[in-house]
Amino acid sequence: MAYKNLQQFIDLLQKEGELIQINEYVSPSLEIAEITDRISKTVGGGKALLFNNTGYSFPVLMNAYGSERRMCLALGVENLDDVAKEIESLLQMLSAPKENILDKLKMLPKLGQFASWMPKVIAGKGACQEVILKGTSADITKLPVITCWPKDGGPFVTLPVIHTKDPLTGSRNVGMYRMQVFGPQLTGMHWHKHKVSAKHFNEYKKLGKKMPVAVALGGDPVYAYSATAPLPENVDEYC
Repeated sequence: MAYKNLQQFIDLLQKEGELIQINEYVSPSLEIAEITDRISKTVGGGKALLFNNTGYSFPVLMNAYGSERRMCLALGVENLDDVAKEIESLLQMLSAPKENILDKLKMLPKLGQFASWMPKVIAGKGACQEVILKGTSADITKLPVITCWPKDGGPFVTLPVIHTKDPLTGSRNVGMYRMQVFGPQLTGMHWHKHKVSAKHFNEYKKLGKKMPVAVALGGDPVYAYSATAPLPENVDEYC
């Protein structure tokens, strides 16, 4: 990973002149989205915007990945084509027929590189669990979740990294689907029928079981990229 957390990425955007901090109060209901919409449509995608005064205890970062330069910074590459070429090379390697022992031996260096990408399981608690609010119930309405458009049904979490598992195979999917906030502990998940997480949901439904879902907000920017990467269903996005 290029960054330990989202704050490190924000600090780099500030250093690189890619961030505008807004300290005046701006409402998460329509106002933040309207300003971001105008800025993102300027030449080059505009700057990333950090709204520090939202009326909540949390700021809101917008347009963080709205330009090619910021995407390169997020992924730690000089050119976005580098990422595409890496993914294409990997998929070609996995799909190519292996006719003899020499073909298989040629794969070893690439497989070694591929193995180094695999996520590692580390014992103990993650940094996201360093601060735990004891004696209180989870309440998503304490976050400045934005309402984007006047006719939206309400506020939506627009950049969540959503983790689900197939109940039959245990394979993981990482996706990104808008989450409509209905209450302190209730959201609606907006996924299309052809999405992998929707498939997982249908499998749980057939089994008569509730589907566990883990949602991450923030983190290394590469998480957001992984959740939206156009990969085959059987490829783990975190690889």
